[in-house]
Amino acid sequence: MAEPKKRKSKAATRLRRRKNQEITLSGVSLCPQCKSPFTPHRACGVCGTYRGRQVVKAKTKK
Repeated sequence: MAEPKKRKSKAATRLRRRKNQEITLSGVSLCPQCKSPFTPHRACGVCGTYRGRQVVKAKTKK
């Protein structure tokens, strides 16, 4: 079996690990009702609609 010719530095090892641990942001869609950004497959947090139906009471500022 092949062996590496030189030892990897600690920085190179950490950098390689960090590349695989990057945080990926989930996609963001725009609500067709109020045009505010929301996470797909979830009810809109502003107007409370999901797939064209009202499923949650809308948040109101007091």
